[in-house]
Amino acid sequence: MDAATCPWCEAPRKEGPDCPRCGANYAKAEAIKKHGRAEVAVVAASAEEAADAQIFIAGEAELDDRQAIDDPQTEFWFSAAAIPAMLLIAIVFQSMEWGRFVQRLVFTMPVHELGHAVTAWLCGFGAIPTVWVTITMEERGFVAPAAVFAAVAWTLYRGWQLESRTLLTAGGVVLLLQGILTLGIREHTARSLITFGGDGVGMVLAILLMGSFFFGKATQLYKGSLRWGFVAIGAGAFVDINATWWLARRDPSEIPFTTRDNGMESDALRLVNEFGWSEAALVNRHILACLVCMALLALVYAWGVRRAWLSAQPKS
Repeated sequence: MDAATCPWCEAPRKEGPDCPRCGANYAKAEAIKKHGRAEVAVVAASAEEAADAQIFIAGEAELDDRQAIDDPQTEFWFSAAAIPAMLLIAIVFQSMEWGRFVQRLVFTMPVHELGHAVTAWLCGFGAIPTVWVTITMEERGFVAPAAVFAAVAWTLYRGWQLESRTLLTAGGVVLLLQGILTLGIREHTARSLITFGGDGVGMVLAILLMGSFFFGKATQLYKGSLRWGFVAIGAGAFVDINATWWLARRDPSEIPFTTRDNGMESDALRLVNEFGWSEAALVNRHILACLVCMALLALVYAWGVRRAWLSAQPKS
């Protein structure tokens, strides 16, 4: 890495210990790039600083938001408004026929099919999500569980390297889910969960997309504005999926019991005909998933807004 540039974002170096572009401490960022793990480094810019020279080098995840973000006050207002505003926009789109069509085509279907695929992978089945259908293997295999385990192991390793509680927690939760869904349930039950996962796990993916707004301030999520796109996709998919089941709760004729021209049944029809779910159970389980997801999103939102508010306060 050229000493004239920041080790983290490669912007030209300026005077001072921190990069004005990404907020990273030059010495810390250089240590992380070289060693990939928290190290102890000596930083002594002058004789007066020699007594406090030993500084603990933290990973990217531990960088203070005051350093990582451009404007803490603006970030606070963005954090408070982004998710409610996107959800409101999605509700407005959902109220219009053409808006509902666009929302379902662009946002919901990719999230829905990925919901099927993620559930299948966690249950030990190979799966390939496409635009309108997810191709799922008939039986459990070795490749899918091994790939999921490898991804989780890498996440845990990176979390350990960066001392990131977020990565460690996420990796631990996914590992626990994989153990239960792959080793603890029968294949027939797993296939019913995979069918339910289109909307059920799709809602989970939608709130993860929205919740990502509060994370990764030192990554491209923030620097490249990817988080705005993720919030829009998550909000659109979440509103569209839930509109179906809240309408069905009021009027059972709204349950999407459909059959395509090629004879393929909808997920709702398969859950009733193939797996023996009652109509009431079908609707209630989707509504329960919705309520749990809304509660989790509310907790993440409250945490993220509070964190942004604290970062926006003047230093004492």
